[in-house]
This record gives sequence, C-alpha cells and structure tokens, in this order.
Amino acid sequence: MDLGLTGRTALVCGASKGLGFGCAQSLAREGVAVTLVARGADALEAAAEALRQATGAAVATVAADITTPQGRAAALAACPAPDIVVTNAGGPPPGDFRDWNRDTWIAALDANMLAPIALIQATVDGMIARRFGRIVNITSAAVKAPIDILGLSNGARSGLTGFVAGLARQTVAHNVTVNNLLPGPFETGRLRETARRWSLQSGKSEETVLAERRAANPSGRFGTIAEFGDACAFLCSAQAGFITGQNLLMDGGLYPGVF
Repeated sequence: MDLGLTGRTALVCGASKGLGFGCAQSLAREGVAVTLVARGADALEAAAEALRQATGAAVATVAADITTPQGRAAALAACPAPDIVVTNAGGPPPGDFRDWNRDTWIAALDANMLAPIALIQATVDGMIARRFGRIVNITSAAVKAPIDILGLSNGARSGLTGFVAGLARQTVAHNVTVNNLLPGPFETGRLRETARRWSLQSGKSEETVLAERRAANPSGRFGTIAEFGDACAFLCSAQAGFITGQNLLMDGGLYPGVF
C-alpha cells in the first residue's frame, strides 16, 4: 500500500534507537524526510546514517533533550514546519509513590505530558493551515493497564491521553489527526534493562526472566520495532485521516479486556 507520504516531513523524537527509531525507519521508507532528535550525538548520527543507507531518505539530526525548552527550540529550528510529529521520551523510573516529592512529579510531567503538549502547540496550527498533519504520541500500555510501580508514568501519560482526547476532535476537520501508540513488551534496550533489574531481584538469569515474560504473553514473544514503526507510519498515512483521538494498544494480547 502506498501511504501517500512521499515528500512529507517528520520530526521524530527519541529516534536514535528503540521504538522511536522504528517509527523513523518506517516513515523514511515511505519517502518522508525525517529529522531525528535524541540526546546522544554518537548514537543519533549512527542511526541517521543507517537510515540513509537503508532508505535513501533525507535524514537530519538534532542532538538535544526534547523535554527541555532549549531542546524543543533546537528541534523546531531544524524542522520548523513538520507534517508529522512523533513525540517520545523515556519513561520515569519505577518506585513507591511515598518516596516521590513534588520535584519528582514535575520531572515526570515535564517529560511525558508537558513536552509532547508543547511540541503539539508549536506545530499544530501550521498543520491546520496546510490541511495535513499527523501527530503520534508514543505513550505506554500502562495507560490502559496501570502498573503499580510505574505510578509516575501512569499519571503523566494518562494526563497526556486526556488532553489528546479533547484536542483530536478539534483538529480532525482540518485533516490533522492526533493519536497515541501504547507499546507493551517490545524488543528494546529498555526491556533488557528492566530484565536485568528483575534478574538481580529474583536471582534468576536475565535470559530466564526474558523467557518467562515471552511465555506469559499470548503471542509467545515480544514485539519488534519494525512492527511498531509500521503501525506508526499507517497512523501518519493519507488513508488514516478518519482515525483520531485513539489509543492503539500494541501488546500481543497481554491486556485481557474488551475495551
């Protein structure tokens, strides 16, 4: 299927690896000129070169922290009028809410709620004026099925979800959609980092922990970044203009609910 994205431009956050890279890769394959944003310059340049070699797409980079005003300014200076914005930032650490103070909460909100809203605020009116825009927020399956030790993420990402639900109904008449992708367990460095922590706590090997998690998923495996990226690309497509304000859960069937 031709997704109708050739010649479009995209700003993709957290794009040097993992799910953000998957989104950038799928968009680049569709002929989108992508600007990658991430904090680590070396990993970012390596990711950009890999995309150029694999897709032939125009790929620019901005080494910046998208959760800060300075980082967003740098990103928008490099890609001032994107047709597509993919917001993404690392999740806050797990823990017990009794240990979190106001500063801890504000940091989580800044990264996982307020930063995406600021990027949307900076780009959505241009999309409306051009009669095309696709905004995809990478959030978490924890929005659908909260995880007790991820209270910071549950709260901040749920706040973003509520905001998007209202905004998405205002912009869709202008062919500007806003949707959220909710990843469950995917083959990423973050998942392996989590497995290492569980390994230390349980005394089991890291590979045993990962095998048990795979077996607990109805699919019997973890998702791939290519699958995630292609889902993102479809939400950004010309054909997806009637999809807005939605939360697409990608977890291999792990969430057992109907709705």
